[in-house]
Amino acid sequence: MPHILIIDDDHLVRAATKAILNAKGYNVDVAENGHAGIEAARKTRFDVVIVDLFMPGMDGLKVIETIRREDAEVPMIAASGFMFGGECPTMPNFDSMAAEAGARSTLYKPFRPEALVNAVEKAMAKSP
Repeated sequence: MPHILIIDDDHLVRAATKAILNAKGYNVDVAENGHAGIEAARKTRFDVVIVDLFMPGMDGLKVIETIRREDAEVPMIAASGFMFGGECPTMPNFDSMAAEAGARSTLYKPFRPEALVNAVEKAMAKSP
């Protein structure tokens, strides 16, 4: 059974994401912040890590970079409720920044259950 880590500071997002993935047969762990997520990734080998980009204390880009340095193979999905790009020309392109940090894809909150499952399956399909 694939093992997934969700790192998100929002309790409701963690709970809903975990419930969706558990219902699809995935084993899911959660972490409430970047530091806890990094520690979990150091202790357990995950098949996919989903990281919120905007968290207090340590942002998701730093979390992705840190986990990527320690495990270059684990697929990571960046998640955010902040809709970047589009209408605001002065906004940095966080989508490409997440990719540069090591995320395979970006998931935009609120996301539909199908989008979450598809992102996880796609990330695992690209695994070496």
